[in-house]
Amino acid sequence: MTDLPLTLSGARYQYAGSREWVLDGIDLDIARGRVTAVVGANDSGKSTLCLVASGLAPGVIAGRLEGSVRVGGQETRDLKPFEAAQRCGILFQNPLTQLSGTAPTVWEEIAFGPRNVGLDVGDIVDRVEEAIASLRIEQLAARDPARLSGGQAQLVALAAVLALRPACLVLDEPTSQLDPEGTRLVGEAIRGIARDGGSAVLVVEHKTGLLTEIADDALVLDAGRVVSRGPIAAVLADPAIVDLGIDPPPAVRLARALEHAGGSARDVARVVAAAESLSPLAGAVAR
Repeated sequence: MTDLPLTLSGARYQYAGSREWVLDGIDLDIARGRVTAVVGANDSGKSTLCLVASGLAPGVIAGRLEGSVRVGGQETRDLKPFEAAQRCGILFQNPLTQLSGTAPTVWEEIAFGPRNVGLDVGDIVDRVEEAIASLRIEQLAARDPARLSGGQAQLVALAAVLALRPACLVLDEPTSQLDPEGTRLVGEAIRGIARDGGSAVLVVEHKTGLLTEIADDALVLDAGRVVSRGPIAAVLADPAIVDLGIDPPPAVRLARALEHAGGSARDVARVVAAAESLSPLAGAVAR
């Protein structure tokens, strides 16, 4: 049996010094070319799931892990941090936490990872140029990374992750600091790295409109447990998610508003279809 890029089985995690399980019995498989979204209220365990799935916890962040977490077919507890990083890239909410702080230009910042894993110069150039083009940040290539806005820094941090071409990619609120245009570019890049690059992607995101455009599947976390999972459209259309602190996608909210106003099923379907067809990533700009 071929190992999937990312597999969690009965994963439980508690931070050092705590008796509480922040994650409690997580089962998750993501195949190549698939995007799985994670939604839930604040403190439901989403960011911890990202740390555990990428191998940073407990590899770098101290804590107790039970169950199995496999990245690229290997248990993360058996991998050194740099080995886990080569198998699974991660993007944090705050890009300043992962920019190297040593590169004089954005171009060299994006090249930092590929250079450190020993790629030859030609391959490094190809990867950096491809990552820059995918996010359309050519105008930032010569800039000082220390002089970027929060949104620009987020795009650069994502480009640096993409340049490593990881088989697995974990994204924790990748559009939190981005305007609508930046959100659209990131959405397109995520979809491309999965469907064209063949990566397995786990993405935590509050913008459910964006998730309906880029994700295949979703799971809902509540108090560290998975309480719902399935195809993205079905999960986000479930009325129960509202009680868990999750905003439905704009099209779902619109359909419910029309239904409450007495609109016919045909009218609801027509208006929702029109809303969803505004652009390939129309929902990306709405929360």
